[in-house]
Formats: sequence, structure tokens, C-alpha cells
Amino acid sequence: MPAYWISNYREILDADKLAAYAALAGPALVEAGGKFLARGMPEQVYEAGLEQRSVLIEFESVEAAVAAHDSAAYQEALAALDGGAVRDLRIVPGA
Repeated sequence: MPAYWISNYREILDADKLAAYAALAGPALVEAGGKFLARGMPEQVYEAGLEQRSVLIEFESVEAAVAAHDSAAYQEALAALDGGAVRDLRIVPGA
């Protein structure tokens, strides 16, 4: 069953650190089997929606998404981010 990595950027504190993270994270997650489905600022928000950057990545399973997060390559990306953003990251199984 597929799983989805959903990341919302509540606050960007350092754009340079975020850029360094993105340069490493994208390739690491794709290499781990992730497929980027959406990323960027919302075109429209409703109800309690927030104007914040969001990323949606599909993996073949929850286990694959967790393995991608825990991989050495992604951990290197997180080290580059080094507090440059406040994010909400969750892995959700597909329906």
C-alpha cells in the first residue's frame, strides 16, 4: 500500500540553509523511491488552512518512507537544514 510523506513548512528561518537542504534532500528522497507529487505554496486555502509551503511525496509503503527518512543521505540533508525551518512532517498510509 502506498504511503505519503507530508511536510508543511510553518516558518522558514534561514533561506540559505533551506536551499542547502533542498539540494541534498530531493535527490536522496528520489533515490529512496520517493515520487514528488506536489510542492510549493498553496494556490488556495480553506477553513483553517495556512499559507505555508507544503511538500507531498509518494512512497511504495510506510516502511519505505521511514527508511528514506532514516537514510544516511537524508540525514545529511537534515544536518544541512540545521534549524533553518520549522516543519511539520508526517508519514500517512494510503487509503
